[in-house]
Amino acid sequence: MFQNISHSFGSQEVLKDISFEIELNKVTVIIGKSGSGKSTILQIINGLVKPTSGKAIVFGNELDFSNIEETRLNIGYAVQGTGLFPHMSVYENIGLLGVIKKWRKHEIERRTDQLMSLVDLPPSYKTKYPHQLSGGEQQRTGLCRSMFLNPPLFLLDEPFGALDPMTRKDIHSEVMKVQNIELRTIVMVTHDMHEALKLGDKIMVIDKGEIVQFDDKEIIVKQPKNEAVRNLLV
Repeated sequence: MFQNISHSFGSQEVLKDISFEIELNKVTVIIGKSGSGKSTILQIINGLVKPTSGKAIVFGNELDFSNIEETRLNIGYAVQGTGLFPHMSVYENIGLLGVIKKWRKHEIERRTDQLMSLVDLPPSYKTKYPHQLSGGEQQRTGLCRSMFLNPPLFLLDEPFGALDPMTRKDIHSEVMKVQNIELRTIVMVTHDMHEALKLGDKIMVIDKGEIVQFDDKEIIVKQPKNEAVRNLLV
């Protein structure tokens, strides 16, 4: 939940007194043009950016930006480019959070196998390194790592933007399959309305740091409230 959140980078105001609440176990898509402030929203939720004013409430508590590490362990975060460590194998990348949390080796192996199966990564890929994977395979690996601790909240910051259309379509199917099996709250940022309508339950349209419409996707399509929303639907 955001309560009257504003944020500026220097003299540039990127969020302007916005308030909203995310529905549990639904996919909320935040869409807008580049520079509209949508990625900053995710960065605030994940504790990467402290807002200039207002309150960010996550898991029922106001975010404590001085002690954010434990909260982050309950948040999956996937970005464009995956952020995989090039010197680590697929197995090591996916299981990294298990190592940090001091899981036993067999627990890490079991969870890694489960996630790789979920996104159709063959077991033989465990020993591969990121540079040996296609873009889609890297993205699947990044999704597995983000979901390793089964976080109740999952943030996706334009993670599919660099993929070709066919690979993106396949990854969309994987995300929907994962959501059906491991239900969680997902907040996703994109600039692609087709992607938003395919994956989202609710859609927030943001323009110049302000929320111009936040509705179920059916309402967004049938009753766009202003020109910014209509332009995205074209």
